[in-house]
Amino acid sequence: MSEDLTAVARFLYEAGTLKNTARSGWWMAGVKHPESVAEHSWRTALIATIIAKLEGADPARAAFLAVWHDSQETRTGDVNHLGKKYSGGEADPRDITADQVAGMPELLAEAVRDLVAEYEAKESAEAICARDADKLECMIQGIEYRDQGYTNAQRWIDNSQGRLVTKTGQTLAEAVLDTGSLDWLRAALDERLG
Repeated sequence: MSEDLTAVARFLYEAGTLKNTARSGWWMAGVKHPESVAEHSWRTALIATIIAKLEGADPARAAFLAVWHDSQETRTGDVNHLGKKYSGGEADPRDITADQVAGMPELLAEAVRDLVAEYEAKESAEAICARDADKLECMIQGIEYRDQGYTNAQRWIDNSQGRLVTKTGQTLAEAVLDTGSLDWLRAALDERLG
């Protein structure tokens, strides 16, 4: 390949900072060491795949959108909803993405800009599924934190559930609420021992 990939290499290092960027809203719930943006994005992508498949949308596209949905937080950090009130609102993710991909081969830069624009437009079935996955992941994380004794996480659980729009997201949220966070382990052990 004759293209200069220096801008891509820089972005890959930049993206790595999301592994160390805490989801700051959890501090308000008392969580001392909350999950990182990268951890959140990983499970969001899995959930997006599931919701999209069950909604009849393209699961690969929904997961693709979910992987990139918080990539701009390398530049802004994870600003919680209260913080956004005082920081003059929210920077447009499309503008941040344009800065992040500047200097990359145009084919790649355009693909990333288009992904972020699609997610932010909230119109395609895949974007709607990816956005529901974002809310459902927050809800699941809240349940896990609540189970660890962070009772204030209940507010995040309730808010996230109330913002789900797909039938699959809503139904899956009910299943999550009816399932203990360690039921998967009990079931796996029962299968192995049974």
